[in-house]
Amino acid sequence: MGMVEEREGRRWKAMETNAAMVAGSHRRNEFVMIRYEGESESKHSKNQNGQICQICGDTIGLAETGDVFVACNECAFPVCRPCYEYERKEGNKCCPQCKTRYKRHKGSPRVEGDDEEDDVDDLNNEFTNGKGTYPWLSQSRGEDVDLSSLSRHESYHRIPRLTSGQQVSGEMPDATPDNQSIRSQSGPLGSIEKRGPSHIDPSLPVPVRIVDPSKDLNLYGLGSVDWKERVEGWKLKQDKNIMHVPSRYTEGKGDIEGTGSNGEDLQLIDEARQPLSHIVPIPSNQLNLYRLVIICRLIILCFFFQYRITHPVSDAYPLWLTSVICEVWFALSWLLDQFPKWSPINRETYLDRLALRYDRDGEPSQLAPIDVFVSTVDPLKEPPLITANTVLSILAVDYPVDKVSCYVSDDGSAMLTFEALSETAEFAKKWVPFCKKHSIEPRAPEFYFSQKIDYLKDKIQPSFVKERRAMKREYEEFKVRINALVAKAQKTPEEGWTMQDGTPWPGNNPRDHPGMIQVFLGHNGGLDIDGNELPRLVYVSREKRPGFQHHKKAGAMNALIRVSAVLTNGAYLLNVDCDHYFNNSKALREAMCFMMDPALGKKTCYVQFPQRFDGIDVHDRYANRNIVFFDINLKGLDGIQGPVYVGTGCCFNRQALYGYDPVLTEADLEPNIVIRSCCGSRKKGKGMNKSYIDKKRAFKRTESTLPIFNTEDIDDGVEGYEEERSLLMSQKKLEKRFGQSPIFIASTFMEQGGIPASTNPASLLQEAIHVISCGYEDKTEWGKEIGWIYGSVTEDILTGFKMHARGWISIYCMPPRPAFKGSAPINLSDRLNQVLRWALGSIEILLSRHCPIWYGYSGRLKLLERIAYINTIVYPITSIPLIAYCVLPAICLLTGKFIIPEISNYAGMWFILLFASIFATGILELKWSGVGIEDWWRNEQFWVIGGTSAHLFAVFQGLLKVLAGIDTNFTVTSKASDDEGDFAELYVFKWTSLLIPPTTVLVINLVGIVAGVSYAINSGYQSWGPLFGKLFFAFWVIVHLYPFLKGLLGRQNRTPTIVIVWSILLASIFSLLWVRVDPFTSSSQKAAAIGQCGINC
Repeated sequence: MGMVEEREGRRWKAMETNAAMVAGSHRRNEFVMIRYEGESESKHSKNQNGQICQICGDTIGLAETGDVFVACNECAFPVCRPCYEYERKEGNKCCPQCKTRYKRHKGSPRVEGDDEEDDVDDLNNEFTNGKGTYPWLSQSRGEDVDLSSLSRHESYHRIPRLTSGQQVSGEMPDATPDNQSIRSQSGPLGSIEKRGPSHIDPSLPVPVRIVDPSKDLNLYGLGSVDWKERVEGWKLKQDKNIMHVPSRYTEGKGDIEGTGSNGEDLQLIDEARQPLSHIVPIPSNQLNLYRLVIICRLIILCFFFQYRITHPVSDAYPLWLTSVICEVWFALSWLLDQFPKWSPINRETYLDRLALRYDRDGEPSQLAPIDVFVSTVDPLKEPPLITANTVLSILAVDYPVDKVSCYVSDDGSAMLTFEALSETAEFAKKWVPFCKKHSIEPRAPEFYFSQKIDYLKDKIQPSFVKERRAMKREYEEFKVRINALVAKAQKTPEEGWTMQDGTPWPGNNPRDHPGMIQVFLGHNGGLDIDGNELPRLVYVSREKRPGFQHHKKAGAMNALIRVSAVLTNGAYLLNVDCDHYFNNSKALREAMCFMMDPALGKKTCYVQFPQRFDGIDVHDRYANRNIVFFDINLKGLDGIQGPVYVGTGCCFNRQALYGYDPVLTEADLEPNIVIRSCCGSRKKGKGMNKSYIDKKRAFKRTESTLPIFNTEDIDDGVEGYEEERSLLMSQKKLEKRFGQSPIFIASTFMEQGGIPASTNPASLLQEAIHVISCGYEDKTEWGKEIGWIYGSVTEDILTGFKMHARGWISIYCMPPRPAFKGSAPINLSDRLNQVLRWALGSIEILLSRHCPIWYGYSGRLKLLERIAYINTIVYPITSIPLIAYCVLPAICLLTGKFIIPEISNYAGMWFILLFASIFATGILELKWSGVGIEDWWRNEQFWVIGGTSAHLFAVFQGLLKVLAGIDTNFTVTSKASDDEGDFAELYVFKWTSLLIPPTTVLVINLVGIVAGVSYAINSGYQSWGPLFGKLFFAFWVIVHLYPFLKGLLGRQNRTPTIVIVWSILLASIFSLLWVRVDPFTSSSQKAAAIGQCGINC
């Protein structure tokens, strides 16, 4: 493990913290290093020159050879000779930074634990073992070459070893001097490099568990179908001579299934077979009753429509026909929404098992490396302080620091974001150790210090109060510095911004600037105040030039995929919006319980967390929390093929984003129900079909998780190459798929993450600039089959849909403590514009080739999952029948007509049963999901508010954009507000045309109620009976629009004049036209009326 860390350190020397910001353009053949003078410059320089001891502060001095004394040969942490001798004799004998045991240097007395080697210095024999020198260390240590292994965490996915050194099937075998696996071939991937063995401490004891032979071996994870598949895979590798590990247990039957093995093997196998997560089913009494009510509601709907269609209203036929069409669409919309919730499930994770398997105390962590993406555009709309809190919560996450890298995408190339991130990196050196020392939650300082709780609860360290007060003062000073930067950025200088060294800021023109990368924190570059390493923090601003399509957020995320693959290449990616901070420091571990699970990991494309929000009023007037969607709909999808991707708080498998297929079982490869119904079952010809499935599975595995070739099956690059030659892609095909970057293409082969061995560290930053150039994606599959998919402003739906269509599954993870929290617009206008953008994206998908109605039937998308995707793109169309249905009550009140004939007892029964089934379905959903009735009611209200405003505009705007190429934007203009308080933003009014339709509906229904009541008063008591039905529907509309009405009135009951004028004008025009047309009076009736009355009437 020490050698891996050393190679990591060399790879990151090219990207030392604060050394320089790099900017350039691949198309223009430009590459510039811009010196950034940060506050930590002097301290960092001291660390680099190695002349000052980091323990006592004295000069380090020289060794006997005349060179600068180096205490630790792993990380070269600056320590003087006296401190080194004291640490070896009286201390813990380890390097303070990398925790590697100190080697004995020439002239140093031996201490207990030193290797007993007569007349040989450990320093000179450091890389030599009994079998000779490792061949991969043949180059001189002084050369600037890359000695990084294929994957710096190449063994993180391994199952714990057997005591004999033999791996369980499915584990990638260690390379030894006699048996090394080829990690790259000459050609598109560069020269052949071999991988060295990972460090294993044989002195660590392995606990022994005695197995009761009278019990079923299935209890110990043996004999199951999955285990037998792994055994077969292990035997296949034995036949191919891939694993040359002799077994010490040759007595007995010698069966790998455990009959001839001892208790140690079974104990470790048992431990490896423990699941990292568990499905918690909904109680059967609740779920069965819920399904029964759904079926009953479907039956009642059939009888209801039978009555409605067979009983037209002759004197109000247009109203009746309109109402029936609307009701049919509502029923169809309900079916699309309801049936994907047929099999809801809950999940729970076992973090202790994850730590026991991959992160044991005293051993190198085998957890997977993760790259975290934070996206931001305009710092004036997305406050830098909020982004800084998000970044700080990432840097302080409870995960090995060498396995976490944070990438911040600045798509607006704002110097304000850059400087704020620099300040954040400095403050993180104090904040991160404070969080980890006291285990505080959440680890975003703004939200931690604003908590109104007893912060002394469960805190037993006497220094906590003092340190918390000091840290709060530090954070207040940090806020002052950030706010000063924001105030300075309000007015841009005419000549543009300049950096501290006088260099013009490369991103002064946000639409025409080179790509920029700055590594703020990294290996050996940014240590916290305790001297510990911090996670990597990288600033990225992709190149933008006029004439290129940049694809907004989706393009920025794809740029982050490539630049992270070049620099760190974590096996998994997690993206969050700049305003979504880590509320749970163990969120990454929660995701790894699924991603690193042997059963789920190979076919899971992403783990989606629910969105939770801060700063929303208690009553959640405009359903900003979306509780019904996150706690009901997504739970239902989790029982099918997984939740849809919602754009943030999602952990991805990098291989899935590269467009590869998952590793599926025979059951997964069965065709979906649509193909089975058309083509029949595969039960006939079992032998032939099984052979076909096995071949298909092998091909898909090679095509997906191990692209081009299976590195485990290649022996010295000769025999394996011959066997896998038919699956090798040409370099030209790879470049057409991934782009013309050999380093990035090589990184895509690393299923377990890490940087390819043939990579030159000096070229990493230059290659990173290359992959974020504006023309890199030209004539490639980026945005079409790879990465975030282009074609819609809601790129999240398209991206998740493409993965599910390839057969991947997704997981919905809801830990007890919410993983992420963010902010949401709480005033009416901003909320409607947010919903408008979502609905517009759905319409764009509906009118594109990726529409779930007709796309992907040759794939492995499950039927109910497809129905859910169809529902996510057609729901805006519901706005058309909805607004018509909301206007019908007013028309009935104004004309005296009704959409239903006189109701008999038989018809009344179906109406009552229909309303009862609707309420019963809602109540049972609340029961199994745990959602409150107030949240459910707010969701129903906003369904009407959004349907009569934002969804309606999205339909017409989408049609204009897709069919006519007209891009209409509905802008929001802020209006000053004097309100102050915790939810002052709730009462801020911002004019937008989205407010006109629902206001008009409200005014028309209020006018209709007044007209209907006045008519009943003048006509006598006999007219009150028919009036009640009309009033019921009118009040139904008004009650649903009540939050909208409150939003118009504001805190002080003030309605903007322009809204009143527009609404009254539209209502008056509609009423006058209605009176003029008079559609319910026939021409004969009009003539009779004129004849009876006469001309002088």
